[in-house]
Amino acid sequence: MRLAMALTLVVLAPSTVNAQTSIQEMLLRAKPAVAVVVAEVGAEVTVRCDAGAPVTVTTPPFRESGTGFFISPSGWMITNAHLVTPAHISPKWLLTHHAEKGVRAACVPELLARRGLAPGERRDVEDEITRQVLVSVLPSAKTVLQPSISVVLPNGARLAAKVVKYSPPVAGAAMAGRDLALLRLEAADMPSLALGDSSQTKIGDKLHIIGFPGVVMTHELLNAAAKIEATVTNGAVSGFQQDVARQPLIQTDASAAAGASGSPVVGGDGRVIGVLSFITSDHGTVLQGFNFVLPAAALLDFLKGTGVALDEPSKFNTAWHAALGAYFAGQHARAANHLQEANRLLPEMPDVRRLTADNEERRKSEPFVAWRTVAVAVLVACAAAGAALAVRHWRRNRFRVRPAEVARLVESEDPPLILDVRDTVTYARSPVRLPRSIHVAPETLAQDAPVLDIARDRPIVAYCT
Repeated sequence: MRLAMALTLVVLAPSTVNAQTSIQEMLLRAKPAVAVVVAEVGAEVTVRCDAGAPVTVTTPPFRESGTGFFISPSGWMITNAHLVTPAHISPKWLLTHHAEKGVRAACVPELLARRGLAPGERRDVEDEITRQVLVSVLPSAKTVLQPSISVVLPNGARLAAKVVKYSPPVAGAAMAGRDLALLRLEAADMPSLALGDSSQTKIGDKLHIIGFPGVVMTHELLNAAAKIEATVTNGAVSGFQQDVARQPLIQTDASAAAGASGSPVVGGDGRVIGVLSFITSDHGTVLQGFNFVLPAAALLDFLKGTGVALDEPSKFNTAWHAALGAYFAGQHARAANHLQEANRLLPEMPDVRRLTADNEERRKSEPFVAWRTVAVAVLVACAAAGAALAVRHWRRNRFRVRPAEVARLVESEDPPLILDVRDTVTYARSPVRLPRSIHVAPETLAQDAPVLDIARDRPIVAYCT
C-alpha cells in the first residue's frame, strides 16, 4: 500500500509543477517571436546658401520604433501601420523636417563664422540668421528622402523589412483603416505565434501584452543589451468598444506605453487574440488602464489574399517548445538536446541562453535514474501482470459450475450427465460418491476416441479434485 502511494506521488508530482508554471511556459514560448520594428527616414539635402556652390548634407534620420511579431516562420510579421507610416508613405511634413535641418546644418554655421561667432555663442543672433536663411534658402532646397524599415531580433540581429500590405490608422469614418501592416523579411524557420479566436473572449478573461515599451528601451539605468528583450504586462479584458469607424475593439486594463504599439496580445492558451493598437493619453500623459486592442478577427480579415501560410511549421518552435516541455517536466538531459537545436537555428536568443544556463545547473543535481519513468514502468508492469492473471483465471474458470447450480440442474426435468473424472486411485480411496454419476478415468478420456455412450446434445458436468 505504501509503495503504491509513493509511486502515485512520484507520478503526480510533475503534473502539479506543470500546473503552477503553465503561464510561465506559455509566455516563454511566445516571447522569441516578438521583435523591435524600426522605421527610419534619413535624407540628403542640397542647398545653395548664397552665391556659392550647392552644398549637400546628410541629415539625421527621423526614427520611430515599436513592436511586431512573426505570424509565419517564413519571415511574415505583423505590426501597426502608424509605426511604419513615415517610411512607407513619407508624408510631406518629413520633407519639410529634413529640408529645415539641412538648411540649418549647411548655411547657419557658415554665416555665424562670417560674423566671428560660434554656434550657441549668441542665441539671439543665431535665431535671426536661421529665420532669414529659412525664408530665403528653404524654397530652393532639394531633399531626397531615404526611408527604411528594419526589424531587430531579441538576439540583436537586424534584418531589413518591406511593407507588403498596409491598412492606415483609422481617421474618422472616411478612413476606416485597421492600423495594420504586414512586413516581409528574408528569413526562414523563425519563431512564430498562432492566431486565436477573438470572438470567444469575455470580460474578465486574462491576457498578456508582449512588447518593447519605450520607457524600458530608453532607460538610462538599463544595460543596452537587455533593452531588446520583450517586456510582458498582464491584465484582463475590461470591455468591448468600437472605433470612430464602428469597427470592433477590445479594451484592456493591461498597462502599455509608447513603443508597445503593434505588440501581440495573447490569451491563456498562448494564441494571439489581438494586436495592441493605441493607448489613451491626456495632454501627453499616458492614462494606464484604458488601452485598446485590434481583435484577431480583424487581423485574419486583413491577411486575406496575402498568401501567408498561418499553419506553416517552424523548426525553431518545435525545438523550443520541446525544450520547455522537458525542462518543466524535470527532464533536463532531454531538454538540453532541444535547447542546443533551438540555439543552432537562432543563436543567442536571451530566453534560450538563460534557460540553457539554468537547465545545466539543474542537470548537475538530476538523479542518475529517472524515478518518474521507473515508477510509471513499474505501474504499467503491475497493471499488465494483474491483467494477465485475471485473463488466466477467467480462462481456467469460464466453464466452472457452482455446487448449488449442479444440485438445481440434477433436480430439473432434463438433468445433466455427471462425470466423475477423478483418477482411479483417488476414486477408489475416496468415500465421496456423487449420486447418479458415472466414473470415467482420465486415462480413458485421453484416448483418441474414448467409448462413451452419451447423446451429443446432452449437457455434461465433470467433477474432479
